[in-house]
Amino acid sequence: MDSANSSVASVKMNGTSTTNGVAEAPIKANSNGCYRDEDSWKEVSIAVPWGTVAGKWWGPQNRQPILALHGWQDNAGTFDRLCPLLPAHIPILCIDLPGHGKSSHYPKGMQYLIFWDGIALIRRIVRRYGWENMTLMGHSLGGALTFMYAASFPNEVEKLINIDIAGPTVRNVDHSAEKTGWAIDKMLDYENLSLNKMPCYNYEEMIKLVVDAYDGSVDEEGAKVLMRRGMSPTPAEIKKDGFNFARDVRLKVSLLGMFTKEQVIAYAKLIRCKVLNIRADPGMTFQNPLFYAEVIETLKKNAELVIFEKVPGTHHLHLVTPERVAPVIADFMLKS
Repeated sequence: MDSANSSVASVKMNGTSTTNGVAEAPIKANSNGCYRDEDSWKEVSIAVPWGTVAGKWWGPQNRQPILALHGWQDNAGTFDRLCPLLPAHIPILCIDLPGHGKSSHYPKGMQYLIFWDGIALIRRIVRRYGWENMTLMGHSLGGALTFMYAASFPNEVEKLINIDIAGPTVRNVDHSAEKTGWAIDKMLDYENLSLNKMPCYNYEEMIKLVVDAYDGSVDEEGAKVLMRRGMSPTPAEIKKDGFNFARDVRLKVSLLGMFTKEQVIAYAKLIRCKVLNIRADPGMTFQNPLFYAEVIETLKKNAELVIFEKVPGTHHLHLVTPERVAPVIADFMLKS
């Protein structure tokens, strides 16, 4: 196997595990003339110092993949409906960020500084496998991370595809200052939360809870897709039947490590690659709605190409209505 697929410690295809296998899945044509279906992926595991980063590798493993990152408290399954609609000869590696999906949680004593952690994780993976001229794709938090990586390593990213996010989320600095103490205490409370205090749900309750929590952004089918990696059976030692969320509860504390407007604009000025930004309409409601456009205009001054597309849909439009965004992304992949 070459350097691209030497990244795969183990793979899973249609329920069958192999070691560095290259089994072929059944294929069918999609509306873009591509050939890939919802089973055309392999489970991957990447060793990191604190455990493993899990993911789903779509397409051939003998080529460098697009690296795709999901949103906050989601997982790699967020791209499950989109990947089958994209050009089948282009591999896509969708990872679970640390503490999400099937990836290892951080050990006690570590905390999630979500944005900075994510940039370092991308770099760790890229350096490990010697990938060059990367194409990165991200939704929400994942898009903020790919934005930051493209700014931090401007000569090493060829294309950037971001879905319903322009850059890192900006928070009011006074609010952040006032809430810092609360955030630290909350993180420590979560760190010491015992298993028997973790909420447990049956499957139907879990799906309803997810749909309600996303407040219209994700439908029931989308919730079921996310929960394939987003929930796990309740541990036997607590003697309850049902499911827990797989994600690390400490991820709920996301305040620390946020950005100011000035920081985001400074990073935007450094991005040089080709950029596709898809803004969902109505999409996510931001604290500073005009700032999205300001970031896009800043990108246009220095990036090689910036394509900005508004597409009708919710914040999770790539999951709920992937047929609306797939042609835009495929065209950018193939022609830009």
